[in-house]
Amino acid sequence: MNPLSSDVLIIGAGPSGSIAAALLRRQGHSVTVIERQKFPRFSIGESLLAHALDFIAEAGMSEAVHSAGFQYKNGATFVRGDEVTDFNFAQQFTQGSPYTFQVQRAPFDQVLAEQAEAQGAVVRYEEEIVNAKFGAEKQVVTVRNKAGETYDITSRFVLDASGFGRTLPKMLNLEVPSAFPVRRAYFTHVEDRMLSNAFDRQKIVITVHPTLHDIWFWLIPFSNGRSSLGVVARDEHFARFATDPVSRLRGLVAETPSLARLLTDAVFDTPVNELRGYSANVKTMHGQGWALLGNAAEFLDPVFSSGVTIAMKSASMAAKVLHRQLGGEPVNWEADFAVPLKKGVDAFRTYVSSWYDGRFQTVIFHPKPDPKIKAMLCSVLAGYAWDEQNPFVSQSERRLQSLYEYCAALATPRSHAALPT
Repeated sequence: MNPLSSDVLIIGAGPSGSIAAALLRRQGHSVTVIERQKFPRFSIGESLLAHALDFIAEAGMSEAVHSAGFQYKNGATFVRGDEVTDFNFAQQFTQGSPYTFQVQRAPFDQVLAEQAEAQGAVVRYEEEIVNAKFGAEKQVVTVRNKAGETYDITSRFVLDASGFGRTLPKMLNLEVPSAFPVRRAYFTHVEDRMLSNAFDRQKIVITVHPTLHDIWFWLIPFSNGRSSLGVVARDEHFARFATDPVSRLRGLVAETPSLARLLTDAVFDTPVNELRGYSANVKTMHGQGWALLGNAAEFLDPVFSSGVTIAMKSASMAAKVLHRQLGGEPVNWEADFAVPLKKGVDAFRTYVSSWYDGRFQTVIFHPKPDPKIKAMLCSVLAGYAWDEQNPFVSQSERRLQSLYEYCAALATPRSHAALPT
């Protein structure tokens, strides 16, 4: 097969790859996307955050996404035993979108990929990267198609949007252990058969195990009467059950009364999938001729559904830097891309870590939250983790710790704690 060429080669046609492809095409660059799988295909990361709609709009995909019939989402509900609290995106600190969608990723990702193609990107499915050579002016990537044939694509730059496939991190030995403990997730789709008044289908429901508070479940309702159900826990929590994924997922659901009631009539008609040790990090997010987007660079945890938003944010930022570079401007990928991207990722990291150590749960389930502080936290949960006007972004660890101490003190009898500043 004759070699091909493109201004930009993108590895992966998931959300970050498709958004980056569309943005670069809108700036006049030729783009080729290599996707290992055949679309549509199953994926998790189904509860979008409000900030994701900003990137969809930027890429010219709003009309297609809004007309696709996905489940409207206006926030999140947290449940722990008898404690219930809601966050509504319309009541956030940041001037952002008041809603988003809950999506089955197979049709959602296909919509985005088709929109990228409609804007002129070339998407080649069921092909994979087997080698890459990077240089100052030209990048040469070797691709193998489903017939087993190989060919080369030359480009001026490569963006790795391969998600959990992590193509370049593996190929270039970039992977480093995550600081998060190893956790395992079991997940499936069910026909939920829930009564219309059982819960708000416009919100994701995050439920905490009644006695083991580092175990949590997601329940994400879709527009077709189905829901995504998953549980996340450390390995030792699953050891009490049989080794098959169904027993482990359903066993922990049975121990959690509020969730078990919601799923009383649910039909478990889809295999239960497993993902272990999903948290990931890399030595660097960029190098000569390449950069990493989304989960290919770093994945924190699914608890606040931040993965797709981080992926789209990285695509938007990378496309801007790359457009300048391809136009002949000097750029600094560390200062212009990696550092500002990590600021938001680190803000998310604060809340993920404090969720598992109990501090953020103490804050979330505080019975009398201050409305202004709750609005600031709501902005983070809506995905606006790069809004440095929000003190719970710009000073996330200090502010969260102070708020935790305040809430914990109020839970102590005869406390006279002062509201943190």
